Amino acid sequence: MKRQFVSLGSALAFLGIALGAFGTHGLRDRVSAESLKIWQVGVQYHLIHAVALVLVGLLAAHEPAKSVAKAGWLMVGGIAIFSGSLYLLALTDIKVLGAITPLGGLCFLAAWATLAVVFGRKQNGSAG
Repeated sequence: MKRQFVSLGSALAFLGIALGAFGTHGLRDRVSAESLKIWQVGVQYHLIHAVALVLVGLLAAHEPAKSVAKAGWLMVGGIAIFSGSLYLLALTDIKVLGAITPLGGLCFLAAWATLAVVFGRKQNGSAG
């Protein structure tokens, strides 16, 4: 599992960088300034969680709890739902997509909360 998250996180980071460059160079003259800001927020959260996913893979080597894997998959889902909905919103201006975005945010929050619980338990001497 750890190698899978390191590989997936790396691939998602590559994609995030490519999408960031596309937004900066390819969308600048094609979408509104507001849509470009929405795109940039999607890229920002995408990249943060791609790097975090690599770290989850590395942490999984030291903490094999299933909860670590759960946190990793929640980050993947968060990238897909949160950033994906923002990318689509920026490109299409379909406002209802903004209603989907918070579900991705909840995935991110659940991922971080899961890691906090797993490693908080570990620090207190109980198994995770």
